[in-house]
Amino acid sequence: MISCKSSLPNFQKKPRIAFASLLLIFVLFFLVSIPCACAQEYVARDLTLELEDGLQTDAQLTLPKSGTGPFPGFLLLQGSGTIDMNEYLPPEVTGSDEPSRPFLQIAEHLSSRGIAVLRFNKRGVGLNGTILNASIVANSTYQSYKSDAEKALAILRAQPEVDKNDITLLGHSEGAIVAPRVAREDAEIRKMVLLSAPAGNLRDNLQFQLLARPLLYAEEVIDSNHDGLLTITEVEATMGTPGESLAPLQAIGLVMWNSTTEEHQWHSVIASDPRGNISIRGDLEPLIKKQVQPMLSNESVKASPWLASYFALNNTTDIIGDISASILILQGENDTQIPLPEAMLLEQKLTEVKHPDHTLIIYPGLGHSFHPSKNWIQPLGPMEEVVLEDLYAWLTSPDRRIREGAG
Repeated sequence: MISCKSSLPNFQKKPRIAFASLLLIFVLFFLVSIPCACAQEYVARDLTLELEDGLQTDAQLTLPKSGTGPFPGFLLLQGSGTIDMNEYLPPEVTGSDEPSRPFLQIAEHLSSRGIAVLRFNKRGVGLNGTILNASIVANSTYQSYKSDAEKALAILRAQPEVDKNDITLLGHSEGAIVAPRVAREDAEIRKMVLLSAPAGNLRDNLQFQLLARPLLYAEEVIDSNHDGLLTITEVEATMGTPGESLAPLQAIGLVMWNSTTEEHQWHSVIASDPRGNISIRGDLEPLIKKQVQPMLSNESVKASPWLASYFALNNTTDIIGDISASILILQGENDTQIPLPEAMLLEQKLTEVKHPDHTLIIYPGLGHSFHPSKNWIQPLGPMEEVVLEDLYAWLTSPDRRIREGAG
């Protein structure tokens, strides 16, 4: 079955209309007193993964509290950076006034509903992203991450409560680069879930993040009259706005305070026209290119084992058609790290090769971490409940029925 599900409606739940306040209070009290029949509790088992070269990392398996199994198995591969098994980010990074642990959310949601979930810290990393060994982190590569994922799969399959013939692999962002390559070589993986998945090479994605994204933000947000020119007044208007620190191009990077004139002026590296304006494409783009190119130069890539290993990979679109597992692609429409066209390209490739069981769900109003966002401002807060519900529904529905209105 080929199923492309997109253009979701507003998924905020509508409150039920109460006929009388007394009746509502009674009903709520009655419902709270009854255990939820659809969600079991879960138990957690701490594990240690033995990696290559004598390395170890902590992991945790969450299991349904009731039942003896075997339960379907589920492995999580997180995104880039010094990320722990929960994909923890502190409030100062999430921009949402609360920490984010989306992988813990996934584990709790699925294991409370009958699925065994394994997640693990990246090598050299402890809980909450603590760096345990900087050298190991600095020398991590695509190959080492893929190897760690394969060892985690072996551990998951070895657990007595896990059905080794019903394994799902999920990757988010960087993990969604690794997951297809693991699944391509492991035909026993039954299902694969990709969240915010790049379709091309990491070099292309970094070019977008570091160059195209700031320029588009300047054109669509800072340039209020859309004349292709930026004024000091337009830049000042974005300063101190909610979420400005999360913007792809921050005002503080463009202007500086002149204590003599007591006003903002362009940074000295920015040349303005006689009227004091700068051209986005004529002035700003060459400046950003000059800053970005050294970061992506051959010398910089060679100096970074991580970059070099990912830059050497083929596009994911080149290999995704070889995967026999059922595939679910989840994409936030407002994702400005891995933009929507990436998911569309993956789905297009799967359609071209007539992959028999793939689904794409696009979430309006959600960003890279599937948290509500406003276009270019990307809070990386907790994952929305509707995403967890769709994930579980897809995993457990033979005909891939998600929910009414999802497609």
